[in-house]
Amino acid sequence: MDALLSNLDLVLFAALFMVGYFAGRWNERRHYDSIRGRERELAGVLIFTSRFPPPTTTRLDTGMVSGSVVISEDFFKGVLAGLYSFFGGRIRSYESLLDRARREAVLRMKADARTRGARMVVNVKFQTFAIGGRGQGSLKGVEMLVYGTALSPARG
Repeated sequence: MDALLSNLDLVLFAALFMVGYFAGRWNERRHYDSIRGRERELAGVLIFTSRFPPPTTTRLDTGMVSGSVVISEDFFKGVLAGLYSFFGGRIRSYESLLDRARREAVLRMKADARTRGARMVVNVKFQTFAIGGRGQGSLKGVEMLVYGTALSPARG
């Protein structure tokens, strides 16, 4: 019992570390489930990086649509990223962070296009911004902005 009390800081850190790990994984899994469901729902809104729309005989209305999201890293991902940056190599924990941000931003842009009656978005561009932490080179989150030109059938 004395050994436990003398190492209470270490035990508390380990317990919080494990809670952070499992909470982060649960939250990430829940977000991916939400993304997959909305991707199926918005599959009818097509996006293209090409600058010009396909040739058509009907007149189209155009409008800019966008989607933006900020996703923060969890403590466990930050610790892992620090270890990877120390030893070198791929930082897989940040890859999932960027993947979730990109997919969420695209879904938000598609939802914006659908509310305007558009079935297609062309000239899609992506912008990524790192949100820094307190330490030099640390990352606390990432913002992803995606935008393009929505094409919908002309009204009247």
